[in-house]
Amino acid sequence: MVKSKMANILLVFLLALILVGVAALVILNQFTNETLAEEDYSLDQLIERAYTTEDIITNLNSNNGYIKASFYIQLNSKEAVEELEKRDFQVNNLIIHTLSEINPSELSGSTSIEEVELQIQSDINDFLSEGEAIKVYATSWVIQ
Repeated sequence: MVKSKMANILLVFLLALILVGVAALVILNQFTNETLAEEDYSLDQLIERAYTTEDIITNLNSNNGYIKASFYIQLNSKEAVEELEKRDFQVNNLIIHTLSEINPSELSGSTSIEEVELQIQSDINDFLSEGEAIKVYATSWVIQ
């Protein structure tokens, strides 16, 4: 009986010790995490954690026009920028596919630009393994 009581006490102590260790790791990870929320960035951090696409020209869905656009992609870490630079061909491809699925009538107004920005952001986050895209800005937008 004494041995089983001692085993129970030892088991409870061991579980408490593991719980404290896990809590310490979680807290330590929170304080050392290098990624920041968008509002926590200084202007210099915004610039060093961003990727700019080249001008992308593609036909619109109706074959009745084309669009020329470029984007500034804000990321949450330098590692994400490095990964996106390596995946630039995928970024250009997904932007071309996103824009070519749209009819010219759907592209009028700031709401449509925001919808495209959000779609591109979501698509980029689907393939990024280091960090994430926080915001996508259309820096040029010409519809012909």
